[in-house]
Amino acid sequence: MPLYEGVHAHPDGDSTVARFAATAVEYDFDGVVVRNHSDSTADYDAERIGDEYGVDVVEAIEIRADNPDVAAGHVGNYRPKQTILAVHGGTNAMNRFAVESDRVDVLAHPMRGRGDFNHVLAKAAAEHEVRVEFDLSRVLRDDGGPRVQALQDLRKLREIVTQYDAPFVVSANPGSHLQLRAPRELAAVGETIGFSADQIRRGLEAWATLAERNRERMSDEFIAPGVKRGRYEEEP
Repeated sequence: MPLYEGVHAHPDGDSTVARFAATAVEYDFDGVVVRNHSDSTADYDAERIGDEYGVDVVEAIEIRADNPDVAAGHVGNYRPKQTILAVHGGTNAMNRFAVESDRVDVLAHPMRGRGDFNHVLAKAAAEHEVRVEFDLSRVLRDDGGPRVQALQDLRKLREIVTQYDAPFVVSANPGSHLQLRAPRELAAVGETIGFSADQIRRGLEAWATLAERNRERMSDEFIAPGVKRGRYEEEP
């Protein structure tokens, strides 16, 4: 299975989509998911950049909102346009909103800020097929107390997610091409929170699985899961 990374490109991050794509190839990634926040969207040609660098560039969005009501409006607006839709977590209200929504693909960094994650949210994530993100950025880029806290948060999250078999993705959450890390490096970080190298790989593969599934659903041939429009199907 191909390995993808979810990135924040300029103006949400410091590097352009093209620079991310070029570096991703060097780090043995097959694709990049450009998940800029909804208030910092990027203007780029995903197909052109993908062809130029030989990497899949996935158009995505990470909804950042003050409360679930505002987030719901953004989800309704962006869902038809973006291949992958994530919600910026980190508060209990936003975490719950994300995992209970069938239109959301990923709950991003649920343990950031004042956010928490429990068995109720894990069950909802599994029911609604919302991927819970393991954001390794604080472990990679912080030190001292903040890094220790990040490790504790991720270990707790891993225990709950694995206990209830909730789907998940893994990311270094880079805002610059300099913050990209190769899959083997992410696997080493994952081992510090109790993941196996294979589980980290599955978390990177999950981005690709989402992109493939959602592109199929957005195609003109799609009718329902497992059903495509064929030569004998008539338009309603």
